[in-house]
Amino acid sequence: MTDTATPKPGKVRVPADDLRTFAAALLERGGLSPEHARTTADVFVWAAQRGVESHGVARVPAYLDLLAKGVANARADIKVESSRPAAAVVDADRAPGPVALSAAADEAVERARAFGVATVGVRRTVHTGAIGYYVSRIAEQGLVGLGFVAGMPNMGYTGVKGAAVATSPLAIAVPAADHAPLLLDMATATIALGKIRQAKANGTPLPENAAATEDGTPTTDPSLAVMPLPLGGAKGSGMSLAFELLTSVLVGAPIFSAFHSDDPAGREHRQNALLIAVDPAAFGGSAEDFTEAVDATLGTLKGLPVADGADGVYYPGERSAAVARERGEKGIPVAPKVWRELTERAAELGVTPPGPA
Repeated sequence: MTDTATPKPGKVRVPADDLRTFAAALLERGGLSPEHARTTADVFVWAAQRGVESHGVARVPAYLDLLAKGVANARADIKVESSRPAAAVVDADRAPGPVALSAAADEAVERARAFGVATVGVRRTVHTGAIGYYVSRIAEQGLVGLGFVAGMPNMGYTGVKGAAVATSPLAIAVPAADHAPLLLDMATATIALGKIRQAKANGTPLPENAAATEDGTPTTDPSLAVMPLPLGGAKGSGMSLAFELLTSVLVGAPIFSAFHSDDPAGREHRQNALLIAVDPAAFGGSAEDFTEAVDATLGTLKGLPVADGADGVYYPGERSAAVARERGEKGIPVAPKVWRELTERAAELGVTPPGPA
């Protein structure tokens, strides 16, 4: 990830705490409880602070619309179901993803503390946000976090005409002693939908075999592209389908088969997830021994010879952590269009925007 801590001309830089409070106030006016609004805002600001603009505060207006339309349930009756000590299912009742998955992450940590490993599924949530947040939440407690998400089909599948599977993400967070945690957060698509929209707005061509037309034909023309293609072809396709089985089917809430059925309800927006927490101490050593060994591994990687033309050797999550530190000190840059949308919603809802950093 490129360090985007220095804002471009026209961007507004806002302190992270102020931006979090602002986003939470908007979401609370949109119908969420104060606690759930704060949780959802925290996920957005976490992403924005790390330079993941597509999942940052730009999502607030979209979430307000989801709440207003009833797609997201502002007063969801979230229930935890469990018949085994190390496994549970969070029935989200269409709660926003940040609310449901934060609860699932905390549930996974509590159970993993007692049993060494725990798996918590989430069914019937609405847009999970940055999945890296939830596994990082687990890693902050000294545990290894893994996460999978399945959503509405919006990506091609090798050999299929048209959209078939979702751009389902995978995230893994591993705590370290002195280094920033390893955080691998990736989708099964070659390119994000947001990148396709950005290329369309700029009129710039797309990379080869990254996107396709409505019938699944690969194209580099952003004006014709409507969906991403799977990462690595059949490999990305297979991963997405596997994540559907590990999340949706496992928790009794299939998305893929319902979407491709004749039932119109099968196309109603929803997502499912699976979070896994692993306690390193359950494998014979201490938590401290584990994080020190993680540090040694990461240090070994960074000590390897740097390839010609490369600016260094980095592990997943390292550069985004550096961006987060700088933006934590100097404030988070918000694009003019996003700031305009936020302030317009603030005027409508009677919320006072924060001042710049």
